[in-house]
Amino acid sequence: MDTLLLILKALSDKNRLRIFCALLSYKELCACQITEFLNVAGATASRHLSLMVTAGLLKNRKQGRWVYFRINTKDASLEPVVLWLSQKLEGSTQTKKDLKALRQIIAIPCEELSQKQRSGGSCSKTRQENKNNG
Repeated sequence: MDTLLLILKALSDKNRLRIFCALLSYKELCACQITEFLNVAGATASRHLSLMVTAGLLKNRKQGRWVYFRINTKDASLEPVVLWLSQKLEGSTQTKKDLKALRQIIAIPCEELSQKQRSGGSCSKTRQENKNNG
């Protein structure tokens, strides 16, 4: 029962649900891409991701200085949750909007994303502003 509570708590936040939905489509995302996607501080994204890893929903791997996250497909007990969420989230307005934003974000190299985030900016905002002005 404790594990179930951890999973439900981890999914009870809109941003964590958005992360989960993004990972259903993109299989694996870097922490910097998730930070950019949520448009939050790195510490905030890290907290969300940590809660999801602790609940067993996500797995992570480190590659050099980058940390990548993916849905934990090794835990068969999560399959019904993943299936149910996939059905509920598919085609929602928020999901469509998020996937469109993610397409732009994943086109930006992680090094550039991290550098921009460290300087206090947002690549997706800058990119959108450039589109609007150009």
